[in-house]
Amino acid sequence: MKKLESIQEFYESRFQWIPDEIRNNFGHFNVFPLQSPVIGEGAKPLAYGRREWYNIVLVFGGGLLHCSGKQFPVKKQAIVFTNPYTPFGWDERNLIIKGYYCIFNEQFLNKDKRIINFLPFKTDTTPFFELTTAEAAKAEKLFLRMFEEVASNYDYKYDIAKLLVEELLHLTMKSNSFNIESPRIQRASEHLTIQFLELLERQFPIEAKSQSIKLLTASHFANQLHIHVNHLNKSIKETTEKTTTQIIKERIAQEAKTLIRHTRWNFSEIAYSLGFKEVTHFNNFFKKATKLTPTQYRNI
Repeated sequence: MKKLESIQEFYESRFQWIPDEIRNNFGHFNVFPLQSPVIGEGAKPLAYGRREWYNIVLVFGGGLLHCSGKQFPVKKQAIVFTNPYTPFGWDERNLIIKGYYCIFNEQFLNKDKRIINFLPFKTDTTPFFELTTAEAAKAEKLFLRMFEEVASNYDYKYDIAKLLVEELLHLTMKSNSFNIESPRIQRASEHLTIQFLELLERQFPIEAKSQSIKLLTASHFANQLHIHVNHLNKSIKETTEKTTTQIIKERIAQEAKTLIRHTRWNFSEIAYSLGFKEVTHFNNFFKKATKLTPTQYRNI
């Protein structure tokens, strides 16, 4: 299995550029057509592995999805939902006639995580759903609306994109192929990782100076989850290819950027809210994480 593919690597390998919002660690959404040479005659398989973004794919004609050790052949048309924790790949892409896909990261959702809490995105539910011809036609129209909105100059076009993603989710959950009792493909390590990430995310966003996160270390999270820290660390590493500490630090650094950029709080106040007892410790942490001091980042 290939290593976790970052969203930066996705753009560099396919388009030889990186959108500014990704460079600045902001939220990102985009939509693409499936077209030659990715599909059709001579198309190569998509390597099996995990991607750090959320993904929705609509395909027509054929193709073979590999996901968490299972295979899902496309009979006529199907829609697929993947998340950053579940590995997947595609074979027989030469049989795909046409298709579309959209990608987004968690920062794009901002404070509203409702979309990724719908069942099709959950790691313990099969992400593959066959659609009828009528259902697929409706899904295609939603993708075409995404193209139209993303290409527009409307200030709130990405709010519309979220609504279209949600409509795709509802269309899928209303389809005949959707079954809440669909085969479970989740491993124990994936389940524990989701629990850890949900616990981590509950501490954010920081919205008041009096607010301060309490879970700062792997041991803190292990205690909350009532497991040994070694078990947590092993599961996180197996699922994400990152250490528990690395994920915690990355999330704190992400919140630090948000607070520095979007509030007028002084650095002592930000340090306190992120669990640092001394502002110097926060300054050192931030510079190590971003290569910039908090002051330099605020002045960018």
